[in-house]
Amino acid sequence: MYRIENVLVLLNKSQFSALASQFYIPCSNYICTMKYLIIGLGNPGLKYAETRHNIGFKVVEAFAKEREGTFALNKQAEVAEVKFKGRTIILIKPTTFMNLSGKAVNYWMQAEKIPRENILVITDDLALPFGKLRMKGNGSDGGHNGLKDIQATLNSQEYTRLRFGVGSEFNKGQQVDYVLGEWSPEEKETLTERIKIATEFIKGFTTIGLGMTMTNWNNK
Repeated sequence: MYRIENVLVLLNKSQFSALASQFYIPCSNYICTMKYLIIGLGNPGLKYAETRHNIGFKVVEAFAKEREGTFALNKQAEVAEVKFKGRTIILIKPTTFMNLSGKAVNYWMQAEKIPRENILVITDDLALPFGKLRMKGNGSDGGHNGLKDIQATLNSQEYTRLRFGVGSEFNKGQQVDYVLGEWSPEEKETLTERIKIATEFIKGFTTIGLGMTMTNWNNK
């Protein structure tokens, strides 16, 4: 009879992820890492809590609430730890302000020994219509200061990001006011639903992996 550990080493990464998404399977470091870092981008403080720029905070807060996790102030971030299908998921809301997000990301990657392929950054995106969700495994910062600092700190564009569309309904020169402004009444009507879908991306990324999550959920 074969031990399950011996069978698993014969699987490639995608096959293992598909199997592990249905069952909790302990794994050795050389097979997979069962710990993930999910970063919601935003600015700390009540002043920014309901702004478009803080949608990353809203998504990780919703996921933590669903998994009965609680955020607590820690080094460079508010942090919550939750479990999902055998994975340990560290959720952070950087307290460094948006333009220095990379400091918090790098600190918690090192503190929790989480590899770059197991981090997910959730950010607002002006280039996407309101509520549109799109995950990518790499790419430029797109002019987003939070992503720009993360890429400079990690010295790499190779990390997964989930872009949450906030639209671009502003006049020339009003971009800052727009992203730091609050949602319109019309947007608020469907915001909770869109945040809920964003949490499904987190579940997919941490179980079935980047490729299948993009296939299943992008542009939903």
